[in-house]
Amino acid sequence: MISHISGKIRKKKDLSVVVDVNGISYEVMIPPAVMKGLLNSENPDGTVTLITYHYYQMDPSKAIPVLVGFLNEIEKEFFEQFITVSGVGPKAACRALSLPFATIADAIDRADMQVLKSLPGIGEQRAREIIAKLQGKVGKFGLIKDPSGLDTPNVKDDIKEDALGVLLQLRYKRGEASDMIDKALKANPKASSCEEILNEVYRGSKAR
Repeated sequence: MISHISGKIRKKKDLSVVVDVNGISYEVMIPPAVMKGLLNSENPDGTVTLITYHYYQMDPSKAIPVLVGFLNEIEKEFFEQFITVSGVGPKAACRALSLPFATIADAIDRADMQVLKSLPGIGEQRAREIIAKLQGKVGKFGLIKDPSGLDTPNVKDDIKEDALGVLLQLRYKRGEASDMIDKALKANPKASSCEEILNEVYRGSKAR
């Protein structure tokens, strides 16, 4: 069983890289979320070290060995949890894990169907199965930093703060206002401005 691999990347594809290890080349499947940070993880000598998940893809006449690569053991552990969901095999999981692992873990924990359905190959039924199987079990994976190494500001948090400020000016209590904003974003996860959030808050208040 191959547990890790170190070498120089000779070729990069959409979902895999070819790693040269002392003259022998290995193709390693890489989830898109991991691929983003791969170049930032090169060693000083230009090599990369990948933690690998090793499995056999069964064809009618043969078993093909396949490697899936990760930057650390925690990413691999999340992948192993993800493929415990019925109908999600290693190959499908590699395609599906296109967002940062922390984002996916948070969506599972919050039962955010919209985010999960946005993953390649994950429809509504599969999203429900992922939540049913993994909700409450993936909290620590929500702490995984974006492997790209870029600290991008959370625009939605800024918008929520703006909406909260407006509601406080309208004399709502902070706790009540926060609950209203959370419900608005759950009803409309695509809200991308303070105005859209407040419109959703208004619609929610009229529906009571």
